[in-house]
Amino acid sequence: MTGAPTALVVVPTYNERDNLPLLVAGLMQHPNVRVLVVDDDSPDGTGSLAHELAERHPGRVRVMHRRQNRGLGRSYVDGLKLALDEPVDLICQMDADLSHDPAQLPRLIAAAAHADVIIGSRYVAGGKIVNWPLRRRMLSRFANIYVRTVTRLSARDCTSGYRCWRRDALASMPLDRFISDGYSFLVEMLYVAARRGSRIAEVPITFVERRLGESKLSRSVLIESAIAPWRLIGRDS
Repeated sequence: MTGAPTALVVVPTYNERDNLPLLVAGLMQHPNVRVLVVDDDSPDGTGSLAHELAERHPGRVRVMHRRQNRGLGRSYVDGLKLALDEPVDLICQMDADLSHDPAQLPRLIAAAAHADVIIGSRYVAGGKIVNWPLRRRMLSRFANIYVRTVTRLSARDCTSGYRCWRRDALASMPLDRFISDGYSFLVEMLYVAARRGSRIAEVPITFVERRLGESKLSRSVLIESAIAPWRLIGRDS
């Protein structure tokens, strides 16, 4: 990459009408950043609002509407594949609920000068979590220890959804072969990247619990997340 790198941020949405305008406004503060909203046919009108934002920011905000095979993993597969068609240096992932601060994105972008996959990490020096109850903190800590133990991944925050990929590293990923959905999709992406020799780095972020809307964390998501690491290593055996 020569000069200031360009980045496209892929943001999956489902019922994030209240949060999306604030997120997009924050991302528009960075001149070399564009946004792809991947809406899962939100009943609250998030998709229509995303179109309004695209009209307000022509050439910088784009919308993809999905109406089949809902889920975070499938949304990311479709969104990342479309992102690879865009002439950008970096492709990033962010949650739409404002738990990932757009102001911290330049840290991830800068780290891409020396790494292929950059994780916005809660669990490296300087990383923080704000407004999570003790139970949620313990669950997240245990999940990362569990994933690292089973998969032998070295990253401290394997479940973070705040990430930045160099274009060539993402293009080498077999996106159509991924089988995980929910948050386990994030683990599968990281595991496959590590197995393919990608350089993985972490930069500290402050993660803030969502202020508006409802969490997408459910019992079925937790069950899938528990099974996924074993499925990954079993596939390689």
